[in-house]
Amino acid sequence: MNRGQGLMEGCTLRHLRSWIPAGSMTLVSLISYIDRNTLALLAPTMLASLAINNEQYGWAVSGFSVAYMLGSLAWGRWIDSFGLRVAMTAAVLFWTVASASHALTVGFVSLVLARTALGFGEGATFPGGLRTVVQTLPPGQQARGVAVAYSGGSLGAVVTPLLMTPVFAAFGWRGAFWFTGAIGLAWVLLWLGLSRRPELRHKPEVSHADTRANWRDRRFWAFVFIYAFGALPLGFVLYFAPLYLKVLGKTQMELGGLLWIPPLGWEVGYFVWGWFTDKYAGRFGYQTLLGILTLLSLPLAAAPMAPHLPALMALLFLAMFVASGFIIGGVSFATAAFGRRDSAFLAGLGAGSWSALVAVVMPVAGRLFDLEMYQAAFVFAALFPLVGFAAQRACYSK
Repeated sequence: MNRGQGLMEGCTLRHLRSWIPAGSMTLVSLISYIDRNTLALLAPTMLASLAINNEQYGWAVSGFSVAYMLGSLAWGRWIDSFGLRVAMTAAVLFWTVASASHALTVGFVSLVLARTALGFGEGATFPGGLRTVVQTLPPGQQARGVAVAYSGGSLGAVVTPLLMTPVFAAFGWRGAFWFTGAIGLAWVLLWLGLSRRPELRHKPEVSHADTRANWRDRRFWAFVFIYAFGALPLGFVLYFAPLYLKVLGKTQMELGGLLWIPPLGWEVGYFVWGWFTDKYAGRFGYQTLLGILTLLSLPLAAAPMAPHLPALMALLFLAMFVASGFIIGGVSFATAAFGRRDSAFLAGLGAGSWSALVAVVMPVAGRLFDLEMYQAAFVFAALFPLVGFAAQRACYSK
């Protein structure tokens, strides 16, 4: 081996090592979405077992969402203040216990309590991911780094039906939640070793160019509208696609063979929009990116009119593919605007505002489903990105 080859291999190895922290966040977001999506997957069976109706299910989702909103903001501040090692260990231990507690639910109240605890703990997921990326990767790679760190969520939504359906078949729905607790504990053990790396154990110096995220700043509210309203269809598809497919006559086992398809669009979207944002957002501007995403989000309204099952699944795939672009674009916009000083808080603000909106919308969607107004529910969800696009533009017209 000549010296040039050795230097090249050394640089390649260092480059790959620099992505390991982001990869650890892929795993934590993967586990968090397996935890939360197990309920969505098993909802038809669990609701029947616990005598819970669709509206009550919507309120359980809302409880998770409110707690997730609060947890996202709280964990964001704690991660920025206490560092990744301590805060992420505490967060994942907390939500692991909460996830396993779903196995002990006996009715509506206990489900809401378990779901609320899970939501608060999992609020650390994306603040931890974004903080890790800005702490370990250079600016020109950070949108792709966010795609890697966040992609575990979409991958978890893909994997959950494929992984948890056999677990459900073997051990029932209660056994499925004991399983989610076990994989959370496994990540904590891995993290305790990995987080000894200096770039994760210590906080970096704050640049004077970084600014505090201030609610009086119009960029603050533009970010909220981009992220929360643009990504709202993610929550709708995740929680109500299983129920709509049940209406179409699909069994619990058949759902496991279908529900990995829409989140695959979410997974692919993270990497497509991450690459696009790194390469072109600075050249064409965020408004162009957001306009394209808004137009692509509207076909979700036509899902109940799909002529056959493949067309329906394609529309759900597209909805999640587009929603991931609002997340990547929104986070990139925020970090470009404010720097890395409050990066975990900004991630928490995005995820928390999305969760707050989901908390308001899901009971309404559940009510529309109880009334069998499926077309109205899909149109309702599809309009949120358009409203968000108009609102964030209004922030700059003042």
